[in-house]
Amino acid sequence: MLNNSSILITGGTGSFGHSFISMTLARYNPRRLIVYSRDEMKQWEMAKKFAGDERLRFFIGDVRDRERLYRALDRVDYVIHAAATKIVPTAEYNPFECVKTNINGAMNLIDACIDKNVKRVVALSTDKASSPINLYGATKLASDKLFVAGNAYTGVHETRFAVVRYGNVMGSRGSVIPFFMSIKDKGVLPITDERMTRFMISLEQGVELVWHALEDMEGGEIYVKKIPSMKVVDLAQVIAPEAKLEFVGIRPGEKLHEQMISAEDAFYTYEYTDHFKILPAIHDWHLSRQRIKDGKKLPEGFSYTSDNNPDWMRAETLRQWLVANQGKIGRF
Repeated sequence: MLNNSSILITGGTGSFGHSFISMTLARYNPRRLIVYSRDEMKQWEMAKKFAGDERLRFFIGDVRDRERLYRALDRVDYVIHAAATKIVPTAEYNPFECVKTNINGAMNLIDACIDKNVKRVVALSTDKASSPINLYGATKLASDKLFVAGNAYTGVHETRFAVVRYGNVMGSRGSVIPFFMSIKDKGVLPITDERMTRFMISLEQGVELVWHALEDMEGGEIYVKKIPSMKVVDLAQVIAPEAKLEFVGIRPGEKLHEQMISAEDAFYTYEYTDHFKILPAIHDWHLSRQRIKDGKKLPEGFSYTSDNNPDWMRAETLRQWLVANQGKIGRF
């Protein structure tokens, strides 16, 4: 469906954007792939990386700017919403700015996509939106709710909205792997708590989940990829086996374990071969056969957290991934 289409990605110069653009241009042949972001230097660097590919376009703009979104979305078929204020401490100390981007920006994009007759929109979410304890997670929960409800807001338009949710993206800028690699030569790695666990997903898996959502969505679904977990202490020992681990305590707004499906969400969640799908409770959409398809209803009380996950990443698997991705880790 992406062949000969026009695609726009907000926040497209980030880690996910680089992977999405590279993989989509390689697998499909879109008519246009538009990068919409506010950092001109990152766009300049990306333009050099993809020099000569006339399918790629660049548009300076902010999701806070509704009028700019309307201009950028002219004749766009599909939108991937990756723009967000994401760093937990930054959000805690700059709450007004986080709300403006993550919530107001979501509302701007929803309105603009409907009015511009965009066909399908997939918004990126985070594990922190499930039972949030920090402002970033709270704003992303609000954003998720806005995109789900946007499907009832379209009126005569056919625009559909869905969400994809995943945890720690391996090697992405700001994640724990590039941080540990940048300081491993110091001989000491700070660990917040020895019990801490995290989900592990590659950028490639994240892109594939977005592709699946675009193909599968009826509107209002939250897609959750089945991925392995790993203890942070095990991860640190793979990266720097000789380093001393220093336990420094959990930071404000940080969870001991990641959660992507809460027990409350489980009532509306269905299981598939390699993912889960949380269906919207509003309008009885969770009873819609078009949305359920061949899914299996989860049992009452089910939750999907990084500590109760049946799938765990082996140290050797992480080592192989580090070797294969050494030149990419933390670059974007």
